[in-house]
Amino acid sequence: MDNKVVLISGATDGIGKQTALKLAAMGARVIVHGRNRSRGATALQEIGEKTGKEARFVQADLSSLKNVTGLAEDIKKAYDRIDVLINNAGVFQREQVFSDDGYEMTFAVNHLAHFALSLQLLPLLKESAQGRIINVSSMAHRSSPRTDFSDIHDINAYMDYSAYSLSKLANVLFSNELASRLKATKITSNSLHPGVITTKLLREGFGISGNDVEQGCLTSVYLASEESLSSTSGKYFSNSRETEPSPYAFDPELRNNLWNLSEELTGVKFNDFV
Repeated sequence: MDNKVVLISGATDGIGKQTALKLAAMGARVIVHGRNRSRGATALQEIGEKTGKEARFVQADLSSLKNVTGLAEDIKKAYDRIDVLINNAGVFQREQVFSDDGYEMTFAVNHLAHFALSLQLLPLLKESAQGRIINVSSMAHRSSPRTDFSDIHDINAYMDYSAYSLSKLANVLFSNELASRLKATKITSNSLHPGVITTKLLREGFGISGNDVEQGCLTSVYLASEESLSSTSGKYFSNSRETEPSPYAFDPELRNNLWNLSEELTGVKFNDFV
């Protein structure tokens, strides 16, 4: 990972911060994304003290597509390439909340933001010797009670776990469809389940605890750094091993429908960036 440029969303705490610490210790030039500048400064200080590496903080609220585009533009101005993009940020909303763009918040942050960010950073990923896009999903994607993304704004149908698990299914569907569309490039796209990890999201969303963040970052670090995965794309991992995702992940109609909806809602088109 020596001198590789790695952008990690949602990296000021939890799994994201631990991933940043591990990759910085391996020599990566880490870009820490977060919403809160104070927490960002604290994360940078910790990375510096523990790894001896200087990281950079970038601020953006992923619930705003305008902010996502601004983040992508800032990265493009500051870097000539991105080697690894880890889409790690995520939320679990107990109550239905809508983003500034008018989209259900869980879907907006967990999927639409990363869809828009990934596509807009494709030009920088193409400049890498082997760019990698890593999407942090969850085993919750297997138990989504629905697969219809057309009703994500139905205020009469909102259930917190349903919204979360559907967004995690979207992560895997997006990752696999992106891998298919990038077949002719050197960029790979994979998704993962980090484990049941004690994070703010797990405590607030599920009211339980799990393994520590040291364990939770391992699969992300593996996908970012393992040389043997340079041509592995469109796969789902857990415990640093390739694992079968939900059968829905292979449904071409579902993947295409989500892709078209995502382009429509974000205004970000794949063909504009490849």
